[in-house]
Amino acid sequence: MTSHLHSPFKFCPQCSSELVLMFQMSEERPTCLNCGWVHYEDPKVAAGVLVLREREVLLVRRTMEPCIRQWSIPAGFVNAFEDPQVAGVRECREETGLEVRIEALFDVLYGREHPRGADIFLVYRAEVISGTLSAADDADQAAWFPLDQLPPLAFETTRKIFAKLSHPPR
Repeated sequence: MTSHLHSPFKFCPQCSSELVLMFQMSEERPTCLNCGWVHYEDPKVAAGVLVLREREVLLVRRTMEPCIRQWSIPAGFVNAFEDPQVAGVRECREETGLEVRIEALFDVLYGREHPRGADIFLVYRAEVISGTLSAADDADQAAWFPLDQLPPLAFETTRKIFAKLSHPPR
């Protein structure tokens, strides 16, 4: 039976034979019966920055689905061979015009929330070091919000960040 539930591949990228779903390494994976190639789906990784000043947080409003017109911390996908901290700084610059310095890893979250989403989300605490706040890239607004007056938040991971911020582990 041919099935491609986990893979965009229908044919082997090495020999062009049709792939079949077979049990490989404790899970069903698209496999080539001709040359033995197996598709292992790699996780997508995103990085974001939690930037606080006094009792306010920096948020951006999304211009794309999912969660269009909802707010999140500056974040995005980590490019191949890119340091996740560098990705978090880059995403903040692209979306807000602000340069930030990473202070510490805040949290590592996992679980894909939508088909094109990240599987692993690295969240860093960061501080602004320069720049002028100006939304760009895939954000149409960037603003500081009081922590007790947050706008509609995009994604469960964003809500988890603020839940942890409100109730830090002891």
